[in-house]
Amino acid sequence: MTATAPTASLATSLAASLGISPETSPTFSLSGKKGLILGFANEHSIAYGCAREAQRQGADLVASCVNEKALKWAQPLSQQLGIPLIPCDVEQPGALQALVDQAVAHLGHLDFVVHSIAWAPLDDLHGAVIDSSASGFARAMQISCHSFAELAKLCAPHMPHGGSFVTMTYLGADAAVPHYGMMGPVKAALESLVRYMAVELGPRGLRVHAVSPGPILTRAASGIANFDALMEQARRTAPLGRLVTLEEIGRLNAFLCSDASSGMTGQTIYVDAGCHAVA
Repeated sequence: MTATAPTASLATSLAASLGISPETSPTFSLSGKKGLILGFANEHSIAYGCAREAQRQGADLVASCVNEKALKWAQPLSQQLGIPLIPCDVEQPGALQALVDQAVAHLGHLDFVVHSIAWAPLDDLHGAVIDSSASGFARAMQISCHSFAELAKLCAPHMPHGGSFVTMTYLGADAAVPHYGMMGPVKAALESLVRYMAVELGPRGLRVHAVSPGPILTRAASGIANFDALMEQARRTAPLGRLVTLEEIGRLNAFLCSDASSGMTGQTIYVDAGCHAVA
């Protein structure tokens, strides 16, 4: 005879320790959650798609764009959602600190943070990796990768109830994708950073993930040479026979920021219509 009662009791105790009631198990909702989302650019930006879905799921938000110049395209989107938008150039000393301070002043605390920023000098991005300049490689790493670690350090003290950090990566981190160039090694470093951050922040109840969308025509992606051909290749080879949508990326992000993903951390999770599974 199988002893099920102790197992059930253990499960109940574990749920209680996580603040989860058996009668009200986590659902796919961000109701009451407070979030900071970096990377608004235009209506095609992944950050905007994530913000739109997070708000639909009940979250209160603050967003950022890269600088004052970007407000022309980004501000109408934030106004549409009714959320504050703060310019933040992560290369500028003190900019991330100022962003976090303003977000916390508005929201009170943070439950999730979404890092959807990446950049590389076009000359380095369009050339061979072995020809990339040391300065260009370093800037790409600082903006696209190390800023995620900086952001977590600044935000973690304002996440007393635990929560989630999510960043954006791409298949080129794991495989050599034509024309993705220098960003491949940079995104590989970002995915490794996610694993190390998950180990370091886990004891504080903080979860860390990388979301890996399939090719989608964002402003950042438009800087990649022959990106149209890359999208067409993905469309042809994806098991689902299509490209992923901004809404699908937003829903995955919302799930990872919700209590429904409380048992997950340290992963790179694909939302690419299955492209990563095809050789």
